[in-house]
Amino acid sequence: MADKPQWLIREDAGVPVLIALALRQMLGIRVPDDLPALRDLQVRAPDAVDATSELEAQWREYWDMTVEPRAHPSDVPLELVEGFDTLVALPATGADELRAAIAPLAPAALLYAQKARKRYFDTMKTATGGGAYRAYASAIAEFEREVGRRAHSFELNVQVLPFSQRGIWWIGALTVAVTDGMRRDVVAFDSAIRPIIGELA
Repeated sequence: MADKPQWLIREDAGVPVLIALALRQMLGIRVPDDLPALRDLQVRAPDAVDATSELEAQWREYWDMTVEPRAHPSDVPLELVEGFDTLVALPATGADELRAAIAPLAPAALLYAQKARKRYFDTMKTATGGGAYRAYASAIAEFEREVGRRAHSFELNVQVLPFSQRGIWWIGALTVAVTDGMRRDVVAFDSAIRPIIGELA
């Protein structure tokens, strides 16, 4: 059994990830360029001032640490940001602009993220009958049939998010984000996740 390939897939609608994306939208941050806006969250007016490059850089570092904390450890100690419970921690030095900008947004961002996570659990339970595992198992089995070998051991994190556009995006070395609507669509999700598994397995 020791040499049998192991695959580990974690699926979630993580509150820290949702908070980071809500803050991105509220602050007018453009990076990552390919990620769409979140639904049901006010989009900034076209004439609103864009975030400074310094603010974008600080948010990007916070985003990478939030999505894949083990791959992006901070060089300095982290400090919790007041108003976000234990869900947002920023480097003690070098993130002053971001800390000041997000503090007043805490109640709205936290509320949005908690509602979105609850909606994920409510709808996924209904859509999959609680069997999220099956979607991945069938995609892996299909991959193995196509390539004629067992899948190599791999790890994948899937964040199911309420984006305004359907799709699937790499947001880390081992992490993808998928629109909640696509995740509930068995056929669409199967064809979207298969190439992702092909890259890893």
